[in-house]
Amino acid sequence: MLRAVAVRVPLLRAMRGAPGRAGLGRAVPRAEEEEEEEEEEQHMGRVPLYPGHIPTSLLQKALLAAGSACTALWDPYRHDMVAVLGETTGCLALPKLRDRMRNDPEGYRILQERPRIRLSTLDMARLRGLPGGTLGREYIRFLEDNKVSPDTRMPAKFVDDEELAYVIQRYREVHDLMHTLLGMPTNMLGEVVVKWFEAVQTGLPMCVLGAAFGPVRLNARKLQVLATELLPWAVRSGLNASCVLNVYYEQRWEQSVESLREEIGIFPPPAVRV
Repeated sequence: MLRAVAVRVPLLRAMRGAPGRAGLGRAVPRAEEEEEEEEEEQHMGRVPLYPGHIPTSLLQKALLAAGSACTALWDPYRHDMVAVLGETTGCLALPKLRDRMRNDPEGYRILQERPRIRLSTLDMARLRGLPGGTLGREYIRFLEDNKVSPDTRMPAKFVDDEELAYVIQRYREVHDLMHTLLGMPTNMLGEVVVKWFEAVQTGLPMCVLGAAFGPVRLNARKLQVLATELLPWAVRSGLNASCVLNVYYEQRWEQSVESLREEIGIFPPPAVRV
């Protein structure tokens, strides 16, 4: 297969003929020829589609997926490996998420405007000054209490579509907002609960994997709490909620967490210690 592809490129170039001379077909201007070659290389996955993009073949993606999956299962806090796993296994789920965003007015606007959640885009002083219970104030409280930062979210590298790369980037950057809305900390139990919610919501294989294998690291008491209280609530909320990527969170900072949960369709968290 690779040999056939390799042969195809010089064959096409030969058919075009040398610059300024007639080949087997019409004469092709040099600029047009270079443009066609660039489009062909993009189609074959050789040219970066956006800053930071690393073109990879299906085999390379499979190897990256296998390696990152093993590493992420061994150490769930290796966010770099979790990110690689999400990009190399999301070929079916990401287009579906993108289509859900395109078909929603707020989601479509997000795709058009491409907002980013980073320290450089957040007015931290303003968010800290918001009343308790608002999304902005509780989000900052979550970041400070758990000592996390939105800047730790890795940029997409292995997604071979510029728009889909933004979709997975958006998913990563709203992950901490999912913790905030669900009222879950960043300990292992809290991460497993959020992964169950996200797995139902997004269908991303990395979320399914984290949801399925994360509980093996929990002790007996936490497993019981997960099975009897948190897991049923997370799955029920994930099924009932509208797509969480269709919320323009940057324009909802002053909205209360309670009312946003109700709007999205997330049920109130169980009154249990996580």
